[in-house]
Amino acid sequence: MKEELIEYIKKEFVEDPDEEIDENTPLMSSGLIDSLSIVSLVAFIDKKYGVKIPDEKGTVENFETVTKIIDIINQFKK
Repeated sequence: MKEELIEYIKKEFVEDPDEEIDENTPLMSSGLIDSLSIVSLVAFIDKKYGVKIPDEKGTVENFETVTKIIDIINQFKK
């Protein structure tokens, strides 16, 4: 899951192909993703993993790192 999320983020949102991203890279505070990116990520998570993230959980804090994104996915996984 971690690698798939990193690959998706790099492909969809990161302009510099040499940008290194790991599970602890700050995504929002570093400007790699923005609030519109969260909407796209929530849709990707729903489609890829069948996990629906409630709107109120699509926050900057919950999407700051890949680790936090995985935590929120696991929280709502059935």
